[in-house]
Amino acid sequence: MARMLPSLLEIVDPSRLAADLDEVAVRHQGDEIALKRELVSVLKRTLAAGRAKARERLEQGAHRGRVCAESLCYLQDTIIRALHDVTITRVFPVGNPSEAEKICIAAVGGYGRGALAPGSDIDLLFLRPYKQTPWGESVVEYMLYVLWDLGLKVGHSTRSVADCVRLAREDFTIRTALLESRYLHGDEALFDEFEKRFDAEVVKGTGNEFVEAKLAERDGRHARAGESRYLVEPNVKEGKGGLRDLNTLFWIAKYIYRVKQPSDLVGVGVFTRSEYATFRKAEDFLWAVRCELHFLTGRAEERITFDLQTEMANRLGYQGHGGLKAVERFMKHYFLVAKEVGDLTRIFCAALEEQEKKKKPGIGRFMQVLRRKRKMMKGFKLEGGRLAFQSDKMIEQDPISIIRIFHLADAHSLELHPDALKLVTRSLKYIGADLRADPEANRLFLEILTSEKDPEHTLRMMNEAGVLGRFVPDFGRIVALMQFNMYHHYTADEHLLRAIGILSEVEKRKEEDDHPLANELMQKVQSRAAMYMSVFLHDIAKGREEDHSDAGERIAKQLCPRLGMSDGETESVAWLVKNHLVMSDVAQKRDISDLRTIRDFASLVQSPERLKMLFILTVVDIKAVGPGVWNGWKGQLLRELYYETLAVLQGGDALLNRANRIATAKAALRERLSDWPAEDWGAYVARHTEAYWLSFDTNVLERQARLISAAKEALTVSAQSEPTRDVTEVTLYAQDHPGLFSRFAGACAILGMNIVDAKIFTTRDGMALDTLWVQDQHGGAIGEERRVKRLEETMRKVLSGEVLPPDAIEQRFKGENRTEAFSVAPQVFIDNEASDAFTVIEVNGLDRPGLLHALTKALFHLGLTIGSAHVATYGERAVDVFYVKDVIGHKVTNANKKKAVERHLLEALADPMAKARPAKARRREETAAAE
Repeated sequence: MARMLPSLLEIVDPSRLAADLDEVAVRHQGDEIALKRELVSVLKRTLAAGRAKARERLEQGAHRGRVCAESLCYLQDTIIRALHDVTITRVFPVGNPSEAEKICIAAVGGYGRGALAPGSDIDLLFLRPYKQTPWGESVVEYMLYVLWDLGLKVGHSTRSVADCVRLAREDFTIRTALLESRYLHGDEALFDEFEKRFDAEVVKGTGNEFVEAKLAERDGRHARAGESRYLVEPNVKEGKGGLRDLNTLFWIAKYIYRVKQPSDLVGVGVFTRSEYATFRKAEDFLWAVRCELHFLTGRAEERITFDLQTEMANRLGYQGHGGLKAVERFMKHYFLVAKEVGDLTRIFCAALEEQEKKKKPGIGRFMQVLRRKRKMMKGFKLEGGRLAFQSDKMIEQDPISIIRIFHLADAHSLELHPDALKLVTRSLKYIGADLRADPEANRLFLEILTSEKDPEHTLRMMNEAGVLGRFVPDFGRIVALMQFNMYHHYTADEHLLRAIGILSEVEKRKEEDDHPLANELMQKVQSRAAMYMSVFLHDIAKGREEDHSDAGERIAKQLCPRLGMSDGETESVAWLVKNHLVMSDVAQKRDISDLRTIRDFASLVQSPERLKMLFILTVVDIKAVGPGVWNGWKGQLLRELYYETLAVLQGGDALLNRANRIATAKAALRERLSDWPAEDWGAYVARHTEAYWLSFDTNVLERQARLISAAKEALTVSAQSEPTRDVTEVTLYAQDHPGLFSRFAGACAILGMNIVDAKIFTTRDGMALDTLWVQDQHGGAIGEERRVKRLEETMRKVLSGEVLPPDAIEQRFKGENRTEAFSVAPQVFIDNEASDAFTVIEVNGLDRPGLLHALTKALFHLGLTIGSAHVATYGERAVDVFYVKDVIGHKVTNANKKKAVERHLLEALADPMAKARPAKARRREETAAAE
């Protein structure tokens, strides 16, 4: 049998608390210090016990959030009332109080709403008569010090009614706080006077300005917290679709309609009963999340960060199911609720905007409206410049009108009237198999998707209204779907909509500096429909147990013909969806100067048109992941891969092309080094292998030639910042010896620099020439000269043994690692087919400081030399690829050797710093641990 929820008296018994405080006051009469100390002690115990009961109430079920918040508020109310009574009767008693010796305590702001989270501020208004008295000041001061001693964050003000009215007129923040005032204790007549004057002198006749201010405040808050409600680390209080949005809705309703409770919104016709039920359900869930968040962290934490999400899901009772982890189901529920909040606030606020502002279009807008009216299709009308249905029965009579209204909105750049949005949301039942099979409805949808205007905006409206997920059910499965990783910044549906918006920008040639080749190629794509459809579908199968690329291919083969696309377009879309990750993987994880890499990729792509479309899709996909994910370095890698592959696809002989490129590279460099004597030039050319000449452009080859020529020290370091590519190129020239690259990687890790790519060459006279491309922790180039100098100094110290990378790395990153909240299955893949000359080793695992140093050190101890390294990070997942040979220059083919490689690299993934320590130090640590 289920346990009964504790009653409010179990949270705190007001009579018992009052008696306890009175007993304390009698016992310590005359000893003010002891009295205050004991009062604080009793109230602290009461607060702790009450919070424990409230937490128990919350964790008995995920949907008791409002009950928990109201219980905490009741606890706080009771403590303040009891403290007030003992203060005025025992600490500062007054026998026959005059009119000036009265005080009223009101809860304002969030506290005034009657719900509190464990870490919420306690906002109090001490209402006093027209003038302050020493008695009133003493009471307020005493109460505040006790509340502060309890560890509460108390916001307070002491004002007369006249002060409240004057300040509320001047400041919208104060006005909003006072709007939610709630009588708590003391002289009720004072509070009644305040309410009457606030209504008559502040609220009356100011509805328009208050609505405008609150909507502007909402927009600013969304901009600060993140414009999308689908950010994967959402702010439950301030974020889009969070509690503050519900508050804003009620503030405006309360101001305009002067209602007391959200339930009153049904009576005044703002909400239907169903919409009010949605409001309460959303509020209950969001309070559950916020309260648990505060309980779990022990502070007023409002952001549901990755490291908290798994434990939050467990405590709120979620379980894994259908290919989704418990944490992903919890976060999907969160985003679905945030979407419902968005539906309510958007429709409600837009309706109020229409009602309150009553602004008519200007003359220019009016003429546009007249011209549009001639083009409007039967059944639609314009109200205040917004598109609406002629009749509430229209959708029932003609379900295609649900799609048609969005098509018209896009074609004429119109917003939908809030009444139209309400009707659409309430009519989703008409989007069924018949409508999905209708050729006209599908034609209209495809035109929306491929619009040359703003397809992202229209599709977003359709998604917010619930239309998109009903018309394309596979899209409905990913609405609000979050993937529990640090790489994706948005939910799956938000990612796809943003990708469509970015593709539209690419077609309009926007942000030319960011992706010039994509902008150019988009103008040459043969089928815009196939391009837009592949972007729309590339992640549509996320969250399933099967591979989303394979499942997405199958969805494309079903959906494209339904929308009227040709067999050729369907084939292109299906291929692009299936292979949408390949180009990014090859560019970032493989050596694209290796001829085998290009040949294999070209054999997969097969045609220049596919290559063109795959390049555009790859750029759009990476950019849509989130801010800062796309950078110049990735753009450069993708462009190089595109041009190399295009040359093969257009019929060039790869080997001949390779020989020509080597000859061209040498000729171009010779021209730059025309000041060198022929003898010096010949000796320099003889030092390098053929692969070297294919790895760099002429500028880099010249820099390195002059660096080598001028080198006089044991270690020469040169850095070239490339802000347009978001990398800094670091060239290192030193006497070659085993493990050199591992030490360089350790030095970079010590300074918080990330190696994203590396070319490692040994000249024929035994010198190491390593080129590293590094970024700072934010994915940008390292431009400051002082940081480059520090890198050089650190490298020298590491090479000399003065600094041990494991110790220095652990010290630098102590307590900073957010990735520990995640689990990434460690994997090692050894491939002897991907390159003609090297064994390619791919390592996947949890990204941690110093991982590259540990992996490369393990390879050194295995007797393997690294030809190139390619480092990619996808949130918490590290994917490091090494092109290696054994000590005699052969591939790693021996079965036992391959097993040893796998074992050592897995050990490095499990504990990078332990693996990177010298063997003797590891043995000492193991011995100490055993003892």
